[in-house]
Amino acid sequence: MLPKLDKFDHAILKILQDDARTTNVEIADRVGLSQSPCLRRIRLMEESGVIRGYRADLDRRMLGLELTVFVAFKVARHTRENADALHEALLDIPEVVACYMISGESDFLAEVVVENLSAYETLLTEKLLVLPNVTDIRSNFAIRSVKTGAPLKLPVQT
Repeated sequence: MLPKLDKFDHAILKILQDDARTTNVEIADRVGLSQSPCLRRIRLMEESGVIRGYRADLDRRMLGLELTVFVAFKVARHTRENADALHEALLDIPEVVACYMISGESDFLAEVVVENLSAYETLLTEKLLVLPNVTDIRSNFAIRSVKTGAPLKLPVQT
């Protein structure tokens, strides 16, 4: 069950979005709670799925991942089975770092991160073009990242 979040929970989430390595002691101090209730709130948000996990924010370029491509897929014959098959296939491609089912001219939009154009060509020809039930693929290359990995703007508490 989704917990009802209050101003303390929102304050905790803001701190964790800014720096997930912040200690419980520091979080409790900053939000005005004692350590035990603060930790209980964090654990409850983890258990309920509000907090899905913690991970490092890696610099793509420093790791040699120079190319980001937004790939739009159109699914053949709009059926749940065809969409599900493509969905499952995209989950198994590690170069796909984000993917959305969308409305409009395409059905899915995937964010792909690879080393360079040659690596994308290999991915395209060996994995993407052979995906099930795909009738069209459109690739859009990112020239520059303007904003990525920003914290979520949390809804205003009433």
